[in-house]
Amino acid sequence: MASIGQIVNPTSGSDALSRARQRAALMPDCLVEAKRIANTVIAGWHGRRKRGIGENFWQFRPYAEGESLSRIDWRRSARDDHTYVREREWEAAHTIWLWCDMSPSMMYKSSYGSASKESRALVVMLALAEILCRSGERIGCPGIMEPAATRTAAERLASALMHAPLTGGLPETGMIRGWSDLVLIGDFLDDAPAIMERLGPLARRGLRGHVVEISDPAEEIFPYSGRTQFTDPETGARLISGRAEHVREAYRNAYLARRESLGQSLRHLGWTFTSHRTDHLASEALVAVHMYLSGMPAKATHGGQL
Repeated sequence: MASIGQIVNPTSGSDALSRARQRAALMPDCLVEAKRIANTVIAGWHGRRKRGIGENFWQFRPYAEGESLSRIDWRRSARDDHTYVREREWEAAHTIWLWCDMSPSMMYKSSYGSASKESRALVVMLALAEILCRSGERIGCPGIMEPAATRTAAERLASALMHAPLTGGLPETGMIRGWSDLVLIGDFLDDAPAIMERLGPLARRGLRGHVVEISDPAEEIFPYSGRTQFTDPETGARLISGRAEHVREAYRNAYLARRESLGQSLRHLGWTFTSHRTDHLASEALVAVHMYLSGMPAKATHGGQL
């Protein structure tokens, strides 16, 4: 049968150098796509607006007896028979750490997906940075970029990722303090207990976590049949199945059980879990994470069709 998916092979030089070059070539397109998606989504997302101390006007509301007269907006009140108070928007910058898995397994793309897992993860990450920086949040990437509140956070993050060293596994988080948000984007194919062993201590430190699982449709539906060779992109190990269709049901059960176990464990910690497939719109995952960051419930985005 025809090939369903492939790992893009390095073109020249060492594996690390080739991967770095591929990532650098991918970044500009991902940044453009991220900005396009951010511009589409941001019109419908009003941010985490709260009444409080700040410079920007938020709303007028009726004056309540006992409040200081200095808070009355006399110009607005003169328009009718009511007395109004001018409220300002709360503007306390929050630190949000963004991380994207760029290990070899993320390079996979099947004929069923619209992008590689790596490309989709980068687009979601950069689009998230674009929207959050417009809201005045401080954006950082563990071990790659220190938190900064700037309108060019997405561009700075893309540039930092282009020159970042290739590393596998979850990021180092010693620099992250409590009361921050941490968004982790990857395929999370390791066993759920091994992942939770790393994430559990972060939750106990007071971090609010949001995990976005990126998957290719072929990884979930297992469309293989006949004699099929499977290659581990991380280790290069190979497995040949004489009749791949015979293990489809067992594979799907194990794959979905791993996802369910990871999601339940994360929710038990008070973290959020979003599952996103590359045959869906990137904006689905983006909106879900935005709602979680805003403290609002979001519908899970699992592998079903739009």
